[in-house]
Amino acid sequence: MPLRLVLVGGGKMGAAMLEGWLKQDLTPSDVVVVEPFADTAEMLTQKLGVKTISSASELPDDAEPETIVLAVKPQKMDDAIKDYKRFVADTCVFVSIAAGKTIEYFERHLGSSAAIVRAMPNTPAAVGRGITVCYPNPHVSNAQRDWAHTLLESVGIVDWVDDEGHIDAVTALSGGGPAYVFLLVEVMAQAGIDAGLPADLAMRLARTTVAGAGELLHQSDEDAATLRKNVTSPAGTTHEALQVLMADDALQPLMTEAIKQATRHSRELAS
Repeated sequence: MPLRLVLVGGGKMGAAMLEGWLKQDLTPSDVVVVEPFADTAEMLTQKLGVKTISSASELPDDAEPETIVLAVKPQKMDDAIKDYKRFVADTCVFVSIAAGKTIEYFERHLGSSAAIVRAMPNTPAAVGRGITVCYPNPHVSNAQRDWAHTLLESVGIVDWVDDEGHIDAVTALSGGGPAYVFLLVEVMAQAGIDAGLPADLAMRLARTTVAGAGELLHQSDEDAATLRKNVTSPAGTTHEALQVLMADDALQPLMTEAIKQATRHSRELAS
């Protein structure tokens, strides 16, 4: 019984990807979602029309899925992964978006012959503006790599790396990056409040400014440094603020240390 795709985990990221797939090459009948939480499963069925099951045991042994996307949290992967070893075949590719879980981890649980793509997307996938970086093991065929690329491209840009070690830094930079941007909005708004603005206006200014600047960056052919300079008049108010933010002990070393610590923890999650 050939089955095109099994999505393991229908949470925010899994659901975001699923919506993208259904707008592209897949139909609801192509997909089965394994989702143990009844409320989430019901929402996916009602909203997207896909079939949901509560556990892998409900998949028949002859299901023969072409793709199994593992979208559960890293801490839950040990419990989830053992149920899918029976589907390992030349015709099936596993795509994992679990932070820190390495190719070696999946080969240990699924067997050394499994075709595995390790991928790291980020949450702007929910609005089709994500970026995903991938690394395949040697058992992934060219056709399977192209198919994984097509799946992930439905929610944003896709890049591939030749060194799996880069995925941990990708996790730190782009995987966690949206949270850093949201924090920027928070601290900008608080700075506005501290400067005397009403709280609702300060938040609206910060939120709209960051969103607008991101869209400008998205649409522009110029790099971020050039766009920054375009906004900065010599001896003007922005220049004064950047003197603080670009000091030797300010934003860059803080961000460098943050990415370093997140990369380190991504590697720890592999154990």
